[in-house]
Amino acid sequence: MREVNVSLITQNLKEMCIEANHFLTPDMAKVFNEAVVEEKSPLGKQVLNQLKENLQIAGDEMIPICQDTGMAVVFINVGQDVHLVGGDITDAINEGVRQGYVEGYLRKSVVKDPIYRENTKDNTPAIIHFNIVPGDKVDITVAPKGFGSENMSRVFMLKPADGIEGVKNAILTAVKDAGPNACPPMVVGVGIGGTFEKCALLAKKALTRDLDEESPIEYVRDLEKEMLTKINKLGIGPGGLGGTKTALAVNIETYPTHIAGLPVGINICCHVNRHSHRVL
Repeated sequence: MREVNVSLITQNLKEMCIEANHFLTPDMAKVFNEAVVEEKSPLGKQVLNQLKENLQIAGDEMIPICQDTGMAVVFINVGQDVHLVGGDITDAINEGVRQGYVEGYLRKSVVKDPIYRENTKDNTPAIIHFNIVPGDKVDITVAPKGFGSENMSRVFMLKPADGIEGVKNAILTAVKDAGPNACPPMVVGVGIGGTFEKCALLAKKALTRDLDEESPIEYVRDLEKEMLTKINKLGIGPGGLGGTKTALAVNIETYPTHIAGLPVGINICCHVNRHSHRVL
């Protein structure tokens, strides 16, 4: 049994919130830079070069990539051989988010009640997804999610007879409806299977998957490539001003489902697709 003080989780979450809001992950930087070179539209290329300059300034001067520094989404996998000490893990996670957003001078975007809208002033509480896994490590992914793109996300409760063509249509419908509102070029996370809430969670988690990591399922790999090609033929383009780079990537995750259903979640993210990952 390995003992881990929750203060370590707090410290890392603080650093990760700041890191994710100032720097792209290496896989995101790679596909973004490729898009700058490959974009066919002069206006689209101009938009991408402006975004590239913005990314450079953000990193050099420690200014957030975007004014919307997002609502913190935390995926935390705790090894079953870990004994957490020093306090409540949920409180420790929220304290890390609080410190990151306050000390990092990140915009506080969370309201205490969805109707009365009083700001919590420290960007807490976070959205936390716990998972118990084998081992003695604590695996943390933080994904600050801006709501320009979050608001464009969808869940489709398809019929089994809709099949893979129905899934394709759902993805394209969500992207078309999003248009310029998701700050393209976007990353499209897709969850297929499970239940109403599970497919949405799969789609959210798909956004954090390393873009260099291929799905182990052949038809999923093929579907990701096909959807990326079709999305980029929609002509929405960078900033919604037209072009050949509407999306940088499509990541798809699947899960078993009920005989009577085919749930599909689409969670869209903007061109920075912010996230940070650490293993403690």
